[in-house]
Amino acid sequence: MRKKEAHILIVDDDEDILFSARVWLKKFFTEVSCLSQPRNILKLMSEKQVDAVVLDMNFRKGFENGRDGLYWMQEIRTIEPQLPIILMTAYGEVELAVEALKNGASDFILKPWNNEKLYASVNLAIEISRKNRKLSQWENINAGTGKYRLETDSPAMQEIMEQIGRVSATDANVLLLGENGTGKYVLAEHIHEMSERKNEPFVHIDLGSLSENLFEAELFGYKKGAFTDAHQDYTGKIENAQNGTVFLDEIGNLPLQLQAKVLSLIQNRKLSRIGETRERQLDVRFIFATNENLKKAVSESRFRKDLYYRINTVELQIPGLKERQEDIPALAEYFLEKYRQKYHKPGLTLDETLVSELQRYSWPGNIRELDHCIERSVILSGSKTLKLLMPQDEAEENTLVNLNLEEMEGFLIKKALKKHRGNISTAAEDLGLSRAALYRRMEKFGL
Repeated sequence: MRKKEAHILIVDDDEDILFSARVWLKKFFTEVSCLSQPRNILKLMSEKQVDAVVLDMNFRKGFENGRDGLYWMQEIRTIEPQLPIILMTAYGEVELAVEALKNGASDFILKPWNNEKLYASVNLAIEISRKNRKLSQWENINAGTGKYRLETDSPAMQEIMEQIGRVSATDANVLLLGENGTGKYVLAEHIHEMSERKNEPFVHIDLGSLSENLFEAELFGYKKGAFTDAHQDYTGKIENAQNGTVFLDEIGNLPLQLQAKVLSLIQNRKLSRIGETRERQLDVRFIFATNENLKKAVSESRFRKDLYYRINTVELQIPGLKERQEDIPALAEYFLEKYRQKYHKPGLTLDETLVSELQRYSWPGNIRELDHCIERSVILSGSKTLKLLMPQDEAEENTLVNLNLEEMEGFLIKKALKKHRGNISTAAEDLGLSRAALYRRMEKFGL
């Protein structure tokens, strides 16, 4: 099972708890951080994006009423109001659980926990976190200008928006290509909202996060009794999009053996739930996205040629932020205004020097990286002066001459994972390692 790209933070004053939770969750998620002191939570969150927090409720000896956990939960929510927080305690009073959930906890776990329950709770929290981020990342804080900020001064992006305007009114399959963080999700939803299906469901499916054994069940659904844990009928994600739009994200990560099922679905517009012989007719529009080079994948027999030609009726290459330098000042101001309000720092401004610094940087993480850079800068800046905290990749590269062999190995693994957007197979191939060898080294370096 491929690990899901997510950063989990576990906070507990018991080192044994931290160790056992980290070992278990590291099997499923790419990054798991542990803190024994809750006072370090906000500092870590200012330095790294966290997707979910597992938080103990008691930190002071002799105080076992759970108030510590509630206090730190509220502190976290002042920084990230929508960040999912899972509280855990060995003293599972019903009243405390109810109060925690009322105060915004996403779930409540009793110690000692059941490993499967812990995984399920964290996995659900990650899905909630991703959905919240995607919705809020492009939320337009200026009244009257629509749900997203889609205005652009970039000729390359203006051409894309014109093409989207023409294709939205049709039911043609659309393939959105581009690096991570370029806004493919936002553009897919924009296409849906400009179409005649705008009042029907828009269903986003991240194919990169689905394990092979859950693929059919999640997409197609199942009939009660179809397998051991099928206790009731389940409507799959595809069927939930009936009359609307299905956005199949990360189509390039779909394993070869599953591509035939997706091809059949797109061609026939019919599906059968697992355990059923009945075929259900579908009326949906498909949009696809990937950061993979699908033409290269086809030539290397990693992606079916017939599926590629089926999904790219209209193919749009979304430019990276470095190709849209004209948009950087407006995007930076947009994110600054967003975080000025969120963190109650109305006096912060971007002067021309800071804007020039933003425009000189290459932004490998694209708009998502710019967003995070501005947020981090707002959090750590004074009330009047914005201290711009740029990413450190270039500085890291300049220190290579001082690294010993072991440090060099860790650095190269980190760079390979970033280069291939966390794709273990391609990163391992680039490094000349097997997948198992790369996993062992990732564990060694805490990646």
